[in-house]
Formats: sequence, C-alpha cells, structure tokens
Amino acid sequence: MPPPPPAAGVAMDFGQNSLFGYMEDLQELTIIERPVRRSLKTPEEIERLTVDEDLSDVERAVYLLSAGQDIQGTSVIANLPFLMRQNPTETLRRVLPKVREALHAAGVEMQLTAAVSFLTILQEESVSIHTYAHSFLQVILLYLEHRDAGVSSAWLETLLAVIDVLPKETLRHEILNPLVSKAQLSQTVQSRLISCKILGKLTNKFDAHTIKREILPLVKSLCQDVEYEVRSCMCRQLENIAQGIGAELTKSVVLPELIELSRDEGSSVRLAAFETLVNLLDIFDTDDRNQTILPVVKSFCEKSFKADESILISLSFHLGKLCHGLYGIFTPDQHLRFLEFYKKLCTLGLQQENGHNDNQIPPQVLEQEKKYASVRKNCAYNLPAMIVFVDPKNFHLELYSTFFCLCHDPEVPVRYTIAICFYEVSKLLNSGVYLIHKELITLLQDESLEVLDALIDHLPEILELMSTGGDSSIQENKLSSLPDLIPALTAAEQRAAASLKWRTHEKLLQKYACLPHVISSDQIYYRFLQRMFTIMMTNNVLPVQKAASRTLCIFLRYNRKQEQRHEVIQKLIEQLGQGKSYWNRLRFLDTCEFIIEIFSKSFFCKYFFLPMIELSHDPVANVRMKLCCLLPKVKSTLKIPGDKHLLQQLEMCVRKLLCQEKDKDVLAIVKRTVLELDRMEMSLDAFQKKFYEKDLLDQEKEREELLLLEMEQLEKEKQQNDGRSSSDKVFEKKRRDIKTPTQSLPKSVPISVPGPASSNPSTSKEIKKSKLIRSQSFNNQAFHAKYGNLEKCTSKTTTGYTPLSGLTKNSVLSLTDDSFRTRSTNSTPASFSPNPPLPSASRGTVNTADPKNSGNKDAQPRKATLKPRKSNP
Repeated sequence: MPPPPPAAGVAMDFGQNSLFGYMEDLQELTIIERPVRRSLKTPEEIERLTVDEDLSDVERAVYLLSAGQDIQGTSVIANLPFLMRQNPTETLRRVLPKVREALHAAGVEMQLTAAVSFLTILQEESVSIHTYAHSFLQVILLYLEHRDAGVSSAWLETLLAVIDVLPKETLRHEILNPLVSKAQLSQTVQSRLISCKILGKLTNKFDAHTIKREILPLVKSLCQDVEYEVRSCMCRQLENIAQGIGAELTKSVVLPELIELSRDEGSSVRLAAFETLVNLLDIFDTDDRNQTILPVVKSFCEKSFKADESILISLSFHLGKLCHGLYGIFTPDQHLRFLEFYKKLCTLGLQQENGHNDNQIPPQVLEQEKKYASVRKNCAYNLPAMIVFVDPKNFHLELYSTFFCLCHDPEVPVRYTIAICFYEVSKLLNSGVYLIHKELITLLQDESLEVLDALIDHLPEILELMSTGGDSSIQENKLSSLPDLIPALTAAEQRAAASLKWRTHEKLLQKYACLPHVISSDQIYYRFLQRMFTIMMTNNVLPVQKAASRTLCIFLRYNRKQEQRHEVIQKLIEQLGQGKSYWNRLRFLDTCEFIIEIFSKSFFCKYFFLPMIELSHDPVANVRMKLCCLLPKVKSTLKIPGDKHLLQQLEMCVRKLLCQEKDKDVLAIVKRTVLELDRMEMSLDAFQKKFYEKDLLDQEKEREELLLLEMEQLEKEKQQNDGRSSSDKVFEKKRRDIKTPTQSLPKSVPISVPGPASSNPSTSKEIKKSKLIRSQSFNNQAFHAKYGNLEKCTSKTTTGYTPLSGLTKNSVLSLTDDSFRTRSTNSTPASFSPNPPLPSASRGTVNTADPKNSGNKDAQPRKATLKPRKSNP
C-alpha cells in the first residue's frame, strides 16, 4: 500500500527517518489485520456449526446443548422461556436435563443467562408452582454459592423471587431446614451472607410461633457473627423480620439486637443499625423512642463528623425521616440542636472552597468534596420535611437562609434537587410563598439546563401558588409585585432554545401554556406571542414547533382584545397558511388541528375553515396529504343546517382531490378519507343525545368566546363612563364652590348631574352595570381555573359551566407600565412589540433564504380572508 500523498505546499522528505516511519505504519496495519484473518471460520468449523433446518425447536435445542459450542448452548438457555411456552412437556423432559448437564461446566455468561431464564419462566407462570419447584428449585439451590459473586447474586435473586410463591411445606423442607446448617460459623462467609438474605425473606411466609422457634435463633446467631459483613447484612434484614413478627416480638427481640449493633466496632454495622432504627420508628411506641432510640440517635449524630464521610451521607439522607419520627418527643433544646445539625450539614464543605484550579487540588480532596456535595444534595432532598419540623410559619426565621444557600450552591446536583423540591416547599409555605419569589427567579436563571428542566415540571402549579399567595380565594394577582418574572421566563426559553436539549425546550414551551392564568393578556401579547411565531417559523425541531404552535393557540384563546386576536389570526394565515415555505404551511395545518381542539367549532369555521381548505391546491404533496388526514376533524366542526355552505365547500374539495390528484400516495389517503367521511354523522345545530357531551363542551367554549367580546365592550364603556364622570365631578365641584363656598355636602348624599329625566337610560345603565359585575365575577373565577382543565378538554367533558381561565384583574385594568402600553385602536398594528418595533414584512412576503423553500412552486402569495361565517336564513 503506497503512502498517502503529501499535503499541498509540503515538500516530500525521502530521508531515512521518513522511510522508517512509513515502514512502522505498514507493520501496524499488518498487526491490525491479523486478528481479522484469524477470526474467519474454516470450512470444517462452519460445517460443525451448521444445524439441520428440518429439526424442531426442541430437537435443535437438544442437539446444540449436546454437541454445540458454548455460545450455542447459551443461546438455547436464553431461549428456554420460549420453549416452555411453546411445548412445556417436551422441554422439561428432553431439554432441561441437557441444561443441567451444560451448567456443570458452564462459564459465567451461561450461568447468568440461566438464572435470568429461570426467573422469567417463574414470572410468566409457564408451569405450575409444584412443577417449577420439582424441576428448577434444586438447580437454583445448587449454584447459590458459585465462586463468582455476580453469578451467586443472580441465582440468589431468582431464589428470593421463588420464595414468594412456594408453599410453606416446600419452603420448610427445601429451604428452611438446610438453612440451619448453612448459617453455622463453620460455613463460609458467602454461605452465611446468603442465609441472612434468605431469612429476611422467609419471615413473612411463616406464623409467629414458627418464626420464634426456628428463625429467630438463627437471626440472633448471625447478628453475633464474628465477621462484620455478616453482622451488617443481618442487621439490614431486621426491618423485614420486624414487619413479619409484629410489634411485641420486635420490641423484645429485635430492638435489643439493634441497640447492641449500634455500638458495634464496625462503622458499616453501626450505619446499618442506624438506618434500620430510623425505618422502624413507626413500630415503636413513645417510651421506646424516648428512652431507647433517642439516646442512640443523639450519640450517632454527635460522632458522625468524626467518622467516615459515607456515614454523613447516610445520616443526611435519613435526617428528615428521623426528625419527623421523633418530633413529638423532642424537648425545645433537642429540637434546636437537631435543627442546627441540619443547617451545618447544608453548608458542609462550602467553607473550604478556595480559588485554586481543580488540577492543583489533590485527588483525595476532590473525592471528599464530592462526598460533601452528596451530603448537601441529601439535605436539599429533606428540606420539605425540615420545614414541617420547624413549622412553615417559622420558615423565614429558621430555614430561609439555608434555603437560599441551597438554591445558590456551587454544585449542580444540589440545585437540581432543590428545584425538584421547590413545588413541595411552595405548597408547605402556603401564604408565605412570597418569601421564595427571588429564589424562583434564581433557579429560572440557573446556568444549568438540568436545574431548569427539574423546575419546570411543576412550573404551572408553582406560578399559580405564587399568583394567589397560596390562597385560591384571593382574587388579586400577587405576581404583579414580581417584575423579574417575565424577563426570567423569556431568558430561560432563549437559553433552552440555544442548547441542544430540545426536549427541555419543548417541555418549557408546553408549560408556558399556563401563563394566561398568572399574567395579563397584554403581557403575553407583547412578550411571548411574537416569540412563539419566531419558533414556529425558524426552529428546526418538529416537536418544539408543535409545542410553540399549541401554546400560541392557548395564548390566542385567552387574549382579551379583539384587535390583537385578529392580528394574530392574520399572521397565522398569511405567514404560515400562505407562506412560501411548504414547511410553514404544514405548521399551519398543525395549528388548525390545535384550533379545533381548543376553540369552539364556530370560531374555527369563521376564521380557519376556508384558508385550510385552500391548501388542497398546494403544489407540495406532503401538504395535501396532511390536509387529507385532517379532513374528518374539519367535518366534525360543521353543524347542519347552519354550515351547509361550508359542507358543500368540503365536498367540492374532496371531489377535486379524487378527480385531479396525481400523486399515488395522496390519492390513496384521499380514498381512505372519503370512506371515513361517509361514515361520519353530521351534528345538528340543536342538541343531540349521542353528541350531547361534545355539544355541551363546545357550547361552553363558544359562550366564553362571546363573553370575551362582551367584556371588552363593557370595559371600553366603563373607561368612557369613568372619564365622563370625572369631568362631571369637576364641573359639580366648581358649581358648589360658586353657590355655597363655605358648605360641604356629606359623602353619603349622592350628587346628581342635570340631564333628561327618563327611565330608559337608567334601565340601560342598570343592565350594563349588571353585565359588568357578571363579567368581573367571571373574571375572578377564571383567574383561579386550573391549567389542567385546558389540557384535558379533549379527553374529558363536563356538564357544568367551565370558567374562562386567565382573565385576570391585571388585564381588566389598563396597564400603567410604559413597556406594556397598548396601541391606538385606529392604527393598524405592525408588530407585536411596540418598543422597539420589530421589523415586519409586507403581507404575503417571506424571506427567500428559508432553507425549507425547496420544492415550492408558489409564485404569488394568496390573499388572506377574515370573513365571518355565513349563516343560512
């Protein structure tokens, strides 16, 4: 093989060193190729590995176990559950004896495969328990003490699963009786360790008398074993034994053993005793906790800082459960001592940080810092339990500084854990949730996307708690006092979008659908809507685009201003439905699908029915194909006779597709869709029994949409009346000053403005006033509506009135912030953001540099139509 040519501009070197270099490269290539040649099978080997195809599965298995190689035998054993399902009688009679023979000299891989196959056969219940015990149990017991620890653990796992289903008599004769000798000191450590785990499993299978007479003596013997490994293993099984023997025997037998083991010389034994005591706290009464367990726990905690860091890790993990279990018996001094101990663990290792580079720190110090970080992570996990321990009312005084430190911890796992617990902390604080507003902003702005991902799992619930201050009856939105929330949310989304973790970005966009419940409609319009459009138009990840599309539809659903809604609809139709990129037109169809799900049928028919049907003439087959798949959903939005003309448009569209479609894939979908459309029953304008729930849900959606328009009109009238009444008050004040400058009217006396004395205006005012009160009460109810109601609107239907979510007081009142000023109603809006204005393209024009424009044949964009739905007279 000749050497590769030199790079351009580099002179060839024919020196001795260069030639030797080429020779060494050739030798390395030769060495690499040798194993490849050796791995090839000779004709004799291939002949020996070949099996007659006419053999049945059982015969082939017998042949391979008898004359095949190890890899073939392992394959047969892995396939044993299938053979048992197919032909259990022949498998047990012919294959299983061969398996036993093969296992005598089998290697580790075959042994592990056999243990898994035996467990699978048990779980699938391919044979009866009696047959399984007769055929497989002895094999399992035979290899329990295999010299390989992994193989021994695999067989032990299978045996423990078998113990759960075996009858008592079989357990007594086959397992318990031999266990007496296996647990003796004369046996190996491995045998005694296995006996400990089997005893822990057997306790739940026998009555208390048998346990006391036959099992507990073995337990005591193993707790006093000379090897610390055996004592530790038996100590960890005492929890299972205590649950099997009851409270009385636990107090008289198990508790003394635990107390003695807690003073053991081995640290692992003491740790096992401590963890078992914590897990058994519910079994012991108050006297046992106070007189016996509490001194042991105090001693263990005091000595923990002088012991190995692994003990601190376990202690920090169980501290919340420990404080909860001993809560009723603590004195005030002990209560304070355990709280200070927890605070100390929360900052463990942080005082030792310095500015040195990680490369300069010794490995043992780095390992210690990792253990300290694990301790702080466990403390973050236990924070909700510690809040209960100190009472949520004392959170600010006792634990806020600790919570602050955990949220700003330098280690990502600690902040990740506190982000997971943030929702639980918010629920516990209830009305004091305002105390952790800043920490929410901190975690939203965290540099690690793992922390953000953990936080947004419960972001809707957290924001709802903060908006109501923990009290769902409060109508005032308290997030108005948190000005950093919206910048933090937008920055979090941009940080997720700039990363490669698109699933986090998708989840965040899905959670943003809760924003109409917690912030005003204008804030969403100016700060989030345009961003959703940008993601739909430019992002390259389809799930992210769909998440943005659905969230945008929810924003549109709860937008409070008709002008803004029309602008969004216009943008959807022009930039997506009539866009030059086929990819954007596909996203328009996705958006229409979400519109059908979220909005009422009349809304879809009014604005999106015709623009969607027009895509049947799209030059790209994929667009037409997707449209055809959505036609049944489109038809489900029509009601007869009111939408008869739209039904005719739909039928004409389908007829043209059947007659003119040339793409075979699209034509096949059209034919399938036609059959589905023919089977569909049309819903009527009047309620039908079979469509009652769906019609009722659609009626509520339409009612809420109409109420939005009514509320907007009432708010305008209220603002006009407020302005008129203020000018009238000024005039009346001047008039009073002229006539009676030294007298003032009491506040309770109404001042009437001169005007025509007719009853009709008064009645009209009363009607408008009642409507405004009703709209405001609707607004207050809507603010507390659950985010999940919208998510489940397609899968669940309700017969009651569902309040419109997201209509907050902030959106009823005019915004005073300059950044959220509304535009004049006389001017046509050009962009979503008034300050600074976003560059807007002319209607129907799209950037020609779109990478997804390939295959597009649209020369001119179509005009958007926003005509209202026609109704037949």
